[in-house]
Formats: sequence, C-alpha cells, structure tokens
Amino acid sequence: MKFPTQGLYAITDTPNKTNQQIITEVEQAIKGGAVVIQYRDKNPSHKVVLSYALLKICQRYQVPFIINDDVELAKKINADGVHLGKEDGDIEYARTILGAEAIIGVSCYNDLNDALSAEKKGVDYVAFGRFFPSTSKPLAASAELTTLTEARKKITVPIVAIGGILPENGQSLLNAGADLLAVIGGVFQKDVEQSAQAYQVLFNP
Repeated sequence: MKFPTQGLYAITDTPNKTNQQIITEVEQAIKGGAVVIQYRDKNPSHKVVLSYALLKICQRYQVPFIINDDVELAKKINADGVHLGKEDGDIEYARTILGAEAIIGVSCYNDLNDALSAEKKGVDYVAFGRFFPSTSKPLAASAELTTLTEARKKITVPIVAIGGILPENGQSLLNAGADLLAVIGGVFQKDVEQSAQAYQVLFNP
C-alpha cells in the first residue's frame, strides 16, 4: 500500500492492555478516520501474534500497517513497512530486507539535514517531533515549528509531526507544514473512535 499524503497516523498504546483490547482499539481508530496504523510496543510478549492480527484488520480496511523499530518483524508478517528511529538500523538495510514496495519512515526529531539525507536514501516519509509535552515520550527532545516550515520548502515526501498532539493544537502543525499527525495518547486513552474522529476536522475543514 502507498503511504497517504495526509491524515491521522495512529500509533498503538500497548502498556497494561490485553491483545484483544489493542486489536479492538486499532479497529476503532480506523473507523474514526486513522489513515495509518503503527504497532509500537517497547515490551512485547506476543509481538508476532498481535502484529499479525493488527495487520489483518488494517488489510480489511485498506490502511497501511507499519512496524516500529523492528525490520525483522515487519518482514516476518509481511507488514506494509517499518518506522526507524535513530538507533534502529539504517535505511538501506531496511530497504534490502523489505523490498522496493515497502513503506519506510524515519524519525528526524528536529533535524532537517537528517530528513534531507533520509529522503535521498529513498524513505517514504519523514517524522519530526516532539512538538508538545508527551506522556508517551516525556523525555524526548523538543522540535520547532520552524523545522516543519523549512522542511515543507525542501522535502517532497510526506511530513509527519508527533508529540503531544491533540485536536486543539494540531492545526498549528499542519499550518507550519506537516501533512500527517502521529498520535498515541490523544487517540487511545479514551473513547477511541470518537477521539480519532475529533482530529478529522483538521484535515477536512
């Protein structure tokens, strides 16, 4: 599947939840309008079983399914792609393992040069953040709106913003240059379908 050019990019919130809860919440997020799902789990115990179940839901709704950090898992379950952080291996390796059609995204934090370099290496999207205080990544370094604005002038692949994004503050990121908003807590900490729907007005004013 192709990576979308705009919309809500929902990232799983897995701590203290059963597999069934996570599966149900992902389907609710898609029904609420999420256009990408990323499986992020820092302490996975059933990652193959769970990620495969999530992939099947995403396929049913024709929504790309991305694995965070783990190229081998993405290959094993034939996910649509992988998201790489600074310590998660290189882009060329991921492309070799996953193939030409896979979606590969990278975290660029607040570094436009990293994003430009990643684009030259063939990534499908770049992500900047965190932009606001985040309960999921409270120690993550801050990113600036001006980075999005500069990226918009120089980057041709979709730009993802992440970090403490809510319906109330997301518009500033889109105005600055982001195409997609990546969200964990704002979607998965309450009524999931309704929470996801609350972001849609930002993309369909």
